[in-house]
Amino acid sequence: MRLAAAVFLCLISLSVNAWPTKPVRIVVAYPAGGGIDVMARQIAAKLSAPWGQPVVVENKPGANTILAADAVAKAAPDGHTILFTTDATFSINPHLYAKLPYDAQRDFIPVTMLVLLQQMLVAHPSLQANTLDELIKLAKQNPGKINYASYGSGSQPHLAGEMLKHKAGIDLVHVPYKGISLAVPAVIAGEVQLTFSGIATGMGPVKAGRIKAIAIGGKSRSPLLPQVPTFTELGFPEVETHAWFGLFLPAGSPKDATVRIFEDVRKVLDEPEFRQKQLIERGYEVVGSSPEEFSSFMKVDREKRGQAVKISGARAE
Repeated sequence: MRLAAAVFLCLISLSVNAWPTKPVRIVVAYPAGGGIDVMARQIAAKLSAPWGQPVVVENKPGANTILAADAVAKAAPDGHTILFTTDATFSINPHLYAKLPYDAQRDFIPVTMLVLLQQMLVAHPSLQANTLDELIKLAKQNPGKINYASYGSGSQPHLAGEMLKHKAGIDLVHVPYKGISLAVPAVIAGEVQLTFSGIATGMGPVKAGRIKAIAIGGKSRSPLLPQVPTFTELGFPEVETHAWFGLFLPAGSPKDATVRIFEDVRKVLDEPEFRQKQLIERGYEVVGSSPEEFSSFMKVDREKRGQAVKISGARAE
């Protein structure tokens, strides 16, 4: 009996610790070297030891995250292929594209939202408006004469800009650039007057006086720029400027893998030095939500972004 019990307990232990059984691949939907890629590699390096397997980061950029999402959706649902992407994949693309090669709701399991990144509306110093109220008044006096940059039709800055126009009743001209790294320099150079920027990108130029911050997204002010009011406190809660980073598995992946990934990633996010130096000081709001919390958040976020896409009129093929 004792031998049988020992064998039974051993089998239970092997079952619980069965995952991972081979190297784990994190597919990043963006190019190497960017903020998302850096975060993915930092987290991957911290997961290899507890998982007892190599954790490899593979960059698969292109088609507004569609290439990476499609690859993971078609991967073996064994928990060894993880998608690292942003809200573009799940909250925006389903409204922006008439057809996708994957079903955003059916083909994936949300594992955890890592961080939120709020963007702020910034302006060239020459713009005769220092507050959102002044900007709205100026825009109403000069319809169609103030422009704002984004990094493409349907991007977060485009949707935020169009929602602001809709709610404030103003006419701003959208100027799409071909990359996330071009919009803020365009404002600094005076090519355009406004854009939306993440804190990590915009904080330096704001503190140096090369651009000025008008308002920021989120429910509360950023501790990095506490003088910048939120759109919510200024009466425009509908202006959603955030981006989020999250992890996903192919549908059908084992429950134990989903739970293990969530729990171990949250431990990484909770490491004091990593949390403070790599996330908070770079403008990220640390989340680390459970799969259930993440799924509930995504449902609401998808609906809000759908409204913003409809208002903007953005479409992609």
